[in-house]
Amino acid sequence: MQNESQNIEYKESWRDEYIKWICGFANAQGGIIYIGVTDEKIVCGIPDAKKMLEDIPNKVRDILGIIVDVNLHASDGKEYLEIVTEPSNVPISYKGQYHYRTGSTKQELKGVALQQFILKKMGKQWDDVAHETATLDCIDNKAIVYFVKKGIASGRLPKEIENEATEHVLENLHLLTEDGKLKNAAILLFAKDPLRYFTGIQFKIGRFGVDETDLMFQDEIEGNILQMADKVVNTLKSMYLKSLIHYEGMQRIESLEIPEDALRELLYNAIIHKQYPGYPILMHVYEDHIELWNEGQLPVGYTIETLLTKHSSKPRNMNIANVFNKAGFIEAWGRGIGKVIDGFRKAGLPVPTIAERDGGLVINIFRSKGEKRDFGSDFGSDFGSDFGSDLSERQKNILNLLIKDGTQTAESFSKALGVTKRTIETDLSFLRKNGYIDKTTKDNRSPWIVLKIK
Repeated sequence: MQNESQNIEYKESWRDEYIKWICGFANAQGGIIYIGVTDEKIVCGIPDAKKMLEDIPNKVRDILGIIVDVNLHASDGKEYLEIVTEPSNVPISYKGQYHYRTGSTKQELKGVALQQFILKKMGKQWDDVAHETATLDCIDNKAIVYFVKKGIASGRLPKEIENEATEHVLENLHLLTEDGKLKNAAILLFAKDPLRYFTGIQFKIGRFGVDETDLMFQDEIEGNILQMADKVVNTLKSMYLKSLIHYEGMQRIESLEIPEDALRELLYNAIIHKQYPGYPILMHVYEDHIELWNEGQLPVGYTIETLLTKHSSKPRNMNIANVFNKAGFIEAWGRGIGKVIDGFRKAGLPVPTIAERDGGLVINIFRSKGEKRDFGSDFGSDFGSDFGSDLSERQKNILNLLIKDGTQTAESFSKALGVTKRTIETDLSFLRKNGYIDKTTKDNRSPWIVLKIK
């Protein structure tokens, strides 16, 4: 006999509740239950084996609506049963409950997990389902134009598509049903306000101190998921991550502390493989590392080790993955993690680690220990860590931006940093009061000047 595994279970005696296990096997990859055998694979036997040989198939048929093979075996004069369950191509319920075998455990499916399971058994994915109330009016034409430009630039869309109407673009992407209804993917990718239709599609970023209880400041990125990665990267650049600056001769070279292409690849993967609807994607930024979490289990048969080696692509959301591919954001063949690993290695940084946690995947990204360099030789050495410790990261970023361009206003800072104009005005007042900045003249319309670094 084989060891107890995803497809095998050993029970010393029969209980009717074990029909739940049969249900779990049927909903997964099938399996075998041995009755009259210990966990150590020792045959202990059952006294009424022949009676159960008749009873069990009838009970399973009446409760689950499926047929199982029940076979009688004997060893050293002791009889035991083998119950063989084939995988079902339709969802099987046990008294209104849906059980699923995963690993060596049985789980009851509920909520979104149950919805995803039923859709999968029907040969569908959530992003392929029609939305009953949304219309073409909810689609943002600017998002369509953005996609078309990206696709043409990547060589994955023909130039002629520029002249296509929004409806035709969606049709060509298979984002409309035969009767013209928008699929869920179309709303997530192109809607003006996807949150109007679905919850949990935001991207939340937080800067933390010692641990997750020490939240220093945060941002919440909303809008369509197609442009979300751009918004996240821009927010990270302005508020959360350092830019490493060096000179090659007279040329000033600026690069993000984390390889940007690899970072984008991680963001694309999180967005594409996220379980929709569900919880927002979370990014915890700490001083020495970043934690990126998105909801969703690995595909059946996949492990963390699978992701780190050459593997086929099994996106949770095929329509979303297809659009990201045509836009030139991702490859189609499961090379995303490989590209990330290559990018970090070329940058001389530790490779991110991946783990399963809290119903999703968490990627740990280790931050560069390099320093953020001065924007001009007149300021001497690095100032990323030289600004006063009494300043927030946002205030430090305001100073960095003012060194670049002293003519910026509270309104332009508000747009660049993604916070309200009033928040920026409070920051500017604090910086001016504490001697970090001032106006070049008494006229408040004059440019800002940075007075000190420390």
